[in-house]
Amino acid sequence: MPVLASLVCGFVFGWGLTVSGMIQPAKVLGFLDVFGIPSGTWDPSLAVVMAAGLAVATIGYALVRRRPPLFENKNLWPTKNDIDQPLLFGALLFGVGWGLVGLCPGPAVANLATLSLPVAIFVIAMALGMLVHDFGFARAVESSPRGLAGTAGADG
Repeated sequence: MPVLASLVCGFVFGWGLTVSGMIQPAKVLGFLDVFGIPSGTWDPSLAVVMAAGLAVATIGYALVRRRPPLFENKNLWPTKNDIDQPLLFGALLFGVGWGLVGLCPGPAVANLATLSLPVAIFVIAMALGMLVHDFGFARAVESSPRGLAGTAGADG
C-alpha cells in the first residue's frame, strides 16, 4: 500500500507541476527575473502557484499531525530544526541551479518526458551530485568515532 500511495502522490505532484507550468524552464526563469518588474517582463504567476502550494501544505500538515499515519507504524517527522552549514550550502546550490537553468529536481524529472537533451544532462548531473553527497556522507559517518550520532545531522 505505501508504494501505491507514493505513486498517487507522485502523479498528483507531477500533474500539478505540469498544469502550473513549473516544468517550463522559461516560465520559471521569467518568475525568477525580478529585475524585469520595472519593464513588465517579470512573470508573477508562479508566486500564485507557490502560495497555493504553501496553503495546501499548511492545512495538510495541521490535519495530519493530529492522527496516526495510514501506511506506517509511526510518524516520521524530522527532529532536526537548526540552521547549519550543510543546510545553507544546500540551499545555495539549489538556488543557483534553479536560477541558472530554471529547473529543480521535481520538475526536472517530470520534464524528462519531453526527451530534451539539456534536461537529461541536468538530471544526470543532479543524480551524480546526489551520489557524491551520499558517498561523502557515508564516509563521514564511517570515520566518525560515534557513528551517525557524531555527524552534524543524519537528515541533511
